Amino acid sequence: MGVNKSKAGTDKGSRMISTVVSPAVQLWLRSQVDAVETLQFKLMGRDRQILRGHIPTVSIAARRAIYQGLHLSQIQLDGTNIRFNLTQVFKGKPLQLLEPVPVTGQLILRESDLQASLDAPLLSNALTELLNTFINSYNPPDQYPPLNPSTISWQQIKIDGQHLTLKGTVTHPQTQEILVQIDAGIQLVTPQHLQLHPLQIQLNAHAIALEPFTIDLGSEVDLKELTLTPGQLMCRGCLRVIP
Repeated sequence: MGVNKSKAGTDKGSRMISTVVSPAVQLWLRSQVDAVETLQFKLMGRDRQILRGHIPTVSIAARRAIYQGLHLSQIQLDGTNIRFNLTQVFKGKPLQLLEPVPVTGQLILRESDLQASLDAPLLSNALTELLNTFINSYNPPDQYPPLNPSTISWQQIKIDGQHLTLKGTVTHPQTQEILVQIDAGIQLVTPQHLQLHPLQIQLNAHAIALEPFTIDLGSEVDLKELTLTPGQLMCRGCLRVIP
């Protein structure tokens, strides 16, 4: 699990936060991550609000967290208007969200984070699905059979300014080993859409230039900023967390 250190802050106007809600929130936050080096959070609210199962604001800061195998260097989040199962918490049950929670914040991913996350199914499966989309848009299925997560090993990712390079190896019983490289510029075109352009994939010595490709982040995302600098990616925006 690694080193887990946490620090909780409370609103002095509420004893209930410090005695009941803060420990429940701390346990809930820890249950959401595989590991975290430092975790700090602050709850804001009054007893009369807490008694209605309402936390007006939660601020969270974490360093070197791992979520579903994804390594995250730095996270800063603020959640508002949080409705939770107060009655069950009083009975010692885990905290649960009762309504979607709007969350704003900033996330920093270093190149080393992404490299360490390449084996995580959440990331590797998404990359394989994306590669399949690229291949199928250009080649007949019999030339490069559809890939699945068990046939590809993602090995390296690099961030160079607004440009990403991803390398991997494909093994398939009907083909020889295929070396894969994806080179893509990345930019935010709307709060819900990323565009990959210019975009090129290389399969062994065969380079394929593709048309700009748009990734839909979904209606629950409202991304305000996406910045790539050498070795690091930073994004800032809003997300609705669905219970």
